Amino acid sequence: MASPSLPAPSPGEARSLRELSPVQWKSGIAAWLGWLFDGLDMHLYTLVAAPFVAQLLHVASTADPAVKEKSSWIQAAFLIGWALGGAVFGRIGDRLGRSRALSLTVLTYALFTGLSFFAQTWWQLMILRFVAALGIGGEWAVGSTLLAETWPRRWRPWIAAVLQTGVNIGVLLACLTGYLLSGTEPRYVFLVGILPALLVFWIRRHVPEPAEWHAAKASGRLEDPPLLDLFRGKVARTTWLTIAVCASGLSGWWAFMFWHPQHLRHLPDVASLEPAAINQLVSVTFAWVIGSSIVGNFFAGWLARRLGFRPALVLMFAGFALTLWIGFSTDRPAAQLSQFWLPAVGFWSGLFGLFTMFLPPLFPTLLRTTGAGFCYNVGRIAAAAGTVFSGVLTQGGNFRQTLFALGFLFLIAGLVALAMPSPDRDEAT
Repeated sequence: MASPSLPAPSPGEARSLRELSPVQWKSGIAAWLGWLFDGLDMHLYTLVAAPFVAQLLHVASTADPAVKEKSSWIQAAFLIGWALGGAVFGRIGDRLGRSRALSLTVLTYALFTGLSFFAQTWWQLMILRFVAALGIGGEWAVGSTLLAETWPRRWRPWIAAVLQTGVNIGVLLACLTGYLLSGTEPRYVFLVGILPALLVFWIRRHVPEPAEWHAAKASGRLEDPPLLDLFRGKVARTTWLTIAVCASGLSGWWAFMFWHPQHLRHLPDVASLEPAAINQLVSVTFAWVIGSSIVGNFFAGWLARRLGFRPALVLMFAGFALTLWIGFSTDRPAAQLSQFWLPAVGFWSGLFGLFTMFLPPLFPTLLRTTGAGFCYNVGRIAAAAGTVFSGVLTQGGNFRQTLFALGFLFLIAGLVALAMPSPDRDEAT
């Protein structure tokens, strides 16, 4: 498959959308679509985890303890794969180029999400989700670096919001898939995950490598810097602080995203409904959570533009913690949770969009995709352990105490974020 031979230009200081070059538009569209399909493929399992795992285990009820145990292990494997994918494909992106690596990530998660349809045991599904996650984790690192190197620096807060919105819309498509297929076997939702593979052909024909990457490769350095350079010299402090913030924040968010549908399914006023009605309620609530997250993306971008990336992160983490503590301080009916408190928590997740433009500039060019991808996605390993451990905190299907406790993870993340370095002020104003 032919790929463009000319490098993309360095980021121009365009003042309006009309001043963007064709190459900038193409890289933006490629990254945004990659993130959209990222969101679709990553959340298809979350929506059908309990019924699909119950089916694979041949048990009658989704409340069976084995369902909770195995479904959390599958999600943990997915998060570990996400972490490794950020490092593996981040390294490929630094060595072979952003466009090439982006194509490989999309192809990986599309293929193995589709293959999840054929899983016959819970451990087969776990392996397929692990490999799909390698691509999803890699796409985050490669896509964010591609835009950081091709679009105007002063636009980064809004680029971050738009990129994260691509993920959110992908999740909404997953919700729509779950809603439309609520009356079918859970495995059918995974077939929708094959669609992103078509994007690969367009990326390889139309999206060139950034000029900044070409310049770094042609600078005369014979060898790419090793991964260990992330833990040496001045870069080491940035690496450790970034890992701590990402590990705390992502552990809290992914535990919330995985357990709140399970909590909702087993509330007294929901458990008595027909299975199709329960699936629809979960899908609709999930859609409300993601819809409020889209609003949160642009609120976070506005904060970053006014205050800078680091203060915006701290304030958003604080909002996360307070909303979880208040919302889950007592038992609440399903209607109140689904219509207000769960979407309110989702609003603060807009902070994760800031990482897309905040992290890459913190690292040297030939360590940029590796550094951003490794540090952000290594948090998935902590999130994997957190997902399993948080499920042990509660007996049965009531995860209120678990969801309340997650607020402390966001408090820790906000405190560590205070010590992080920040990109130059002129990139966020």
